[in-house]
Amino acid sequence: MATDQGSDRRAEQAPSGTEKVPAELTVERVTHQDIPAICSLYKKVWEFEPGLPSELVKAWVPIPLEFTSWMEGVTYFVARRAGHMVGVIGCETRHGACRLVNLAVEPEGRRKGVGAALLTAAVDWARKSNSGTVWADPLGRFEAAAHLFRKAGFAECGLLHRHEWGEDVRFFERVL
Repeated sequence: MATDQGSDRRAEQAPSGTEKVPAELTVERVTHQDIPAICSLYKKVWEFEPGLPSELVKAWVPIPLEFTSWMEGVTYFVARRAGHMVGVIGCETRHGACRLVNLAVEPEGRRKGVGAALLTAAVDWARKSNSGTVWADPLGRFEAAAHLFRKAGFAECGLLHRHEWGEDVRFFERVL
């Protein structure tokens, strides 16, 4: 369980059968020392996502100074496997609701529990922050994100067409 100090140290469950056991996955609150690695992670994730509008990529790949400003009013968590940063998520609370922002998982970390671990930490944080709901607004094209939110108990509650740089945006909400 994530804490306000970010001491969430959760090992991923071992797979069944003869599969190789994955390295330990940890989720912690971001520190200022993490900023360069986070910016590199966003660059790795978004610059190679096929078909994203260039304006969107530019907005979603911050330099360290920009990310420092993103941190104002937002609590970020990072996921690490064997010391390597593999994912990030932000939690922004307004009017008693927590909005999840800037979720990104490196391609090699997808479908390996990274997004689920980050989402669990974010929902735990929202609950401890007395948020009544948690919501997210991924691009409509991100089917894996939609699946992740549904699996975590979120309901799809809306759709805006051509909302962000001409992209559809879906809304997901989970009442706490």
